[in-house]
Amino acid sequence: MKKLKFEGLHCPNCAKSLEKELNKLPSIKSLSIDFIKTTINFETDNIDAATNEIVNLTKKLYPDVTILVKNTTQKNNKKLIIDLICLFAGISMGLVATIAKLPTAAFWILFIAAAIILGYKTYYKAAILLTKKTINENLLVTISVIGAAAVGEFFDSLMVIALYSIGKILEGLAISKSKKSIESLTNLKPEFATIIENDEEKQVSPADLKIDDIIIVKPGERVAIDGIIIEGDATIDTQSLTGESLPQTVRSGDEILSGSIVLDKILKIKATTNFAESTVNRIMDLIENAAEKKSKTETVISKISKYYTLAVIIAAISVWGLVWLITKNFDTAIYRGLIFLVVSCPCAFAISVPLAYFSGIGNASAKGILIKGSNYLDAVSKLNLIAFDKTGTITTGEFVVTKVKSLNKNYSEEDIAYIAAIGEQNSLHPLAKSIVSFVNKKLKTAKSVKEVAGSGVYFEYDHKNYFVGRKSQNLKSTIVELFEADEKIGEILLQDSIKKSSKTAISLLKKMGIKTVMLSGDNEAVVSAVSKEIEIDESHSKLLPQEKYEYIEKLKQDKTVCLGYVGDGINDAPSLMRADVGISMGIKGNSASIEASDVVLATDNPEKIVTAIKVSKYTRKIVWQNIILSAIIKLTFLTLGAIGITGMLAAVIADVGVTVMAILNSLRALKYSGK
Repeated sequence: MKKLKFEGLHCPNCAKSLEKELNKLPSIKSLSIDFIKTTINFETDNIDAATNEIVNLTKKLYPDVTILVKNTTQKNNKKLIIDLICLFAGISMGLVATIAKLPTAAFWILFIAAAIILGYKTYYKAAILLTKKTINENLLVTISVIGAAAVGEFFDSLMVIALYSIGKILEGLAISKSKKSIESLTNLKPEFATIIENDEEKQVSPADLKIDDIIIVKPGERVAIDGIIIEGDATIDTQSLTGESLPQTVRSGDEILSGSIVLDKILKIKATTNFAESTVNRIMDLIENAAEKKSKTETVISKISKYYTLAVIIAAISVWGLVWLITKNFDTAIYRGLIFLVVSCPCAFAISVPLAYFSGIGNASAKGILIKGSNYLDAVSKLNLIAFDKTGTITTGEFVVTKVKSLNKNYSEEDIAYIAAIGEQNSLHPLAKSIVSFVNKKLKTAKSVKEVAGSGVYFEYDHKNYFVGRKSQNLKSTIVELFEADEKIGEILLQDSIKKSSKTAISLLKKMGIKTVMLSGDNEAVVSAVSKEIEIDESHSKLLPQEKYEYIEKLKQDKTVCLGYVGDGINDAPSLMRADVGISMGIKGNSASIEASDVVLATDNPEKIVTAIKVSKYTRKIVWQNIILSAIIKLTFLTLGAIGITGMLAAVIADVGVTVMAILNSLRALKYSGK
């Protein structure tokens, strides 16, 4: 999929019209315009021909729109100044023409000049698109300007186009501000990477980095690639990745994620991935693709927009006919029909709804919650049951020693742990590492070490033969046994440690009225203990991945349930896909689970789920505020205009005002704290 950036298009319906025409180009296989992200996304076999055709047709249909072929940002200040000069000149000439008592010829010269200066872009777009059998608000405004002049309402005629132009300038500024705010939150991509080549520092594109490349990151710079620190220690800011506000301290030997910002010292980092597989690129891909999956609300608004303008013109004609029938006054009927046209411009709906959703997604991403589309943002707000995998989701996946038991009076508990650690010190098994870490002191060397896969380690120490591992069957907990010869002399109990945030997350979800369930393949005793500790509503043990999937399928049979599933491993992928909302833990987690999920948490903190729900509910509230408030204001002024209480100026002010208000309201979704 190829992409081009554009500037200068501040009307979503115009974007739809442009998209329709660009799809007719011979070199284009498919094309879509993302109005909020200002990108044209297309597929073609001839990139040069397609780009030229897109640029030329866009320029013809919308002269103000600039295609950024070379990814350079155009300066729009000059265009804004020209628009403001035209606006001032047009209004000044219009006031002179309509207020001063001028000769007829002078009046018409000034009036026509003022109308053209104020609205030449609008008239041009309306005429060009009409030749393409496309009608939108440009045509509504053009008809209103001509119609008002035709019935002798010259001042109102000029004010319609003047206020419409002011509204477009305000809309453009508000939308530009919102886009910049969203981009500042979601643009994590490093601009360059510094490598050492022939003992000299050289800046290269992050895309050119390979595994094992050595990069240098200086204070204030963003880490370009995932890697391991091989030299230096520093404080880093990971807020843009994980949403965590507190800086972290990293040292030589620590892993570091791309997108992190180094705050105080120089780090030398060895790349462990290429850029395409790096954390920052995976996050950017998720954000980039989020706009493609639209909510039902957005889709309905988009579908209605295709027929809206034609329906408005038909309704305006009906109003004209009805008023003429009642008042028997042709000019009055025309004027009120024109008011209907002005008030009915759909910008408030067409701009504010997608902008609110994208603001919500941008807000969530800044908090380390990557939502793959506004449809999933909607679904998250409706969750009433969430099922959790246990290991790596509720628990850390890292075992800790909870108890050491001596079964022989000649050995203390400290002896049992120390001897077991001597045998386990060279094993790669996770439980072995946990025991060695628990002892946390220098260990003597074992002799005659023999590790038996799935069983344990035989070894000799202090002229005695030992075995550390598992010989007994049906142990209810995770227990490592220590034998001297054939006598069991001790047991070490280990437990997958529960995340500190798990109990808080479950408690907050229950307060929100959301039922919680834990599904695990672990034994019943372990699952029961974890379930009791975090106070989860329901738990099930000894489940294979297929059985988890079947349980999710069973829950889905209840049509009142909106089900979320939270997991982090490849075995969770089927359940993540089957749930209404699949939530994967950790951006560095298994790629299959990330691909299968609808929401990705940048960290493994389950409290982020609560934040995601709050952000989604708030965003959805903003969307419906925009829809309902815009509809009420428009219907009110449509009614008042039709019965003659308000005039065209009030109609224009209402239309412009409600659009700008809806845009500014949408930005609240971007600033929401999630608390």
